[in-house]
Amino acid sequence: MASPLSSKLEDLKEKLSFHLQPVHRSIQFWVRAADIYTSYKVCQIRAGLVKDAEKQDAMWEKQHELGADKMYSLCSDLGGLFLKAAQILGKPDLAPAAWVKKLVTLCDQAPATPFPVVQKVLEEELGKKFGDVFDRFDANPVGSASIAQVHRARLRSENTDVAVKVQHPGVEHLMMVDIHNLQTFVLFLQKTDIKFDLFSLTKEVEKQIGYEFDFCREAASMEKIRHFFHANNKKVPVIVPRVIQGMATRKVLVMEFIEGTPIMNLGNEIARRGIDPGGKLAAMAKQKILKNLTLAYGQMILKDGFFHADPHPGNILICKDSEVALLDYGQVKQLPENLRLGYAKLVVAIADHDLPKVVQSYRDLGIDTLSTCEDEQRELFKLAQRMFDTYLPPGVTVMSPFSEDSSLKKVGVQNFPEELFSVLRTMQLLRGLSVGLGINYSCAEQWRPIAEEMLYKAGRLKDEDLITRRPGFIRRIFGGRR
Repeated sequence: MASPLSSKLEDLKEKLSFHLQPVHRSIQFWVRAADIYTSYKVCQIRAGLVKDAEKQDAMWEKQHELGADKMYSLCSDLGGLFLKAAQILGKPDLAPAAWVKKLVTLCDQAPATPFPVVQKVLEEELGKKFGDVFDRFDANPVGSASIAQVHRARLRSENTDVAVKVQHPGVEHLMMVDIHNLQTFVLFLQKTDIKFDLFSLTKEVEKQIGYEFDFCREAASMEKIRHFFHANNKKVPVIVPRVIQGMATRKVLVMEFIEGTPIMNLGNEIARRGIDPGGKLAAMAKQKILKNLTLAYGQMILKDGFFHADPHPGNILICKDSEVALLDYGQVKQLPENLRLGYAKLVVAIADHDLPKVVQSYRDLGIDTLSTCEDEQRELFKLAQRMFDTYLPPGVTVMSPFSEDSSLKKVGVQNFPEELFSVLRTMQLLRGLSVGLGINYSCAEQWRPIAEEMLYKAGRLKDEDLITRRPGFIRRIFGGRR
């Protein structure tokens, strides 16, 4: 039996470790971030002294590989918020190919909380003995992310399996430390290298991550979106898990377990079933998946303004008959009415390739730009297309707003509404999925009928505009009665 003195020493040691951990993380972040940044600036100077384009490309390729190794090390060692950063950066439209290849492997590598700790959290949160609640519980999690992990289980009160989401103890405090360090770093980048309002992005990330730690809020969001789809669609475009009544607390959430294949493994699953991944049948399945997912986001964003705002591939499952399941509602976003309708106006302008209206829509949305080029309208249209559409022009395979030939080099974005970053992130996901599935399409064109319907109902479009632009639109809304 431990003596009172040894118990006090252990408590003191634990408290000291708790207070020192944020300091240690901050030091680790700044040392590594400074190393990555400095190596790129040195490469920029050296490449500027070389006239041969091929040699410049080789120098940058080597630098990207070196930077990818360092970024991988930072994200994997520190975990938490930086695993989320890996999810965002590990896509071909936002990072060099070497970074994407390295960081994409980090998406599901968060360390799991040991089962005894999970059991303790469940009993404390649910207020019942573990054995009184669960008939069966898989000790190994189905997946572990930066904030929580999910276990498959069977409740004594349910006939089907459930997914049990349990929050990692102590992770909230460390994530807030990480985000504040990141905010300081992006303020520096804005002043030196990137003509984009990154600080507003990190403020939105801070707000959304704060929400993610309240599983009661997540349960309510999941039920709201689930009800929206069932109330507004004859055929629901995506599956939303059902929350088990009375089993949601701040740190525990129990919901319906959805069987399916992660969208990242779709190609392997198609091949496993003996279907040619490049054949007609596979292409039809991929088109259906992408259509349903795009339709779901178009309806959430433009019709309701309340949408799932964490759309990385780990949250998308492909179920039987190519149905799509959307998981994890910790991050949701409610667009204010003016932004929802303003964004609908931008969608129509992009779909119509209407340059003056794109420029006006940007201004109406509160996106402040600083032009450094002659053809401002065309560059703003290209920037809008890169940010808010999935279409890739012929011969283009990567369309990053931060690339060397990007419109951001010619049109600086001084102010960007925080609420629109979740929309921007959704666009990047859908474009990444379209590239991965080998389907090039415009979500703006697919969403145009929804956007026009919402603008018409809000009085922003008149009958004569719709009749001139799209004769079948009035008939579609009123069922042929006009």
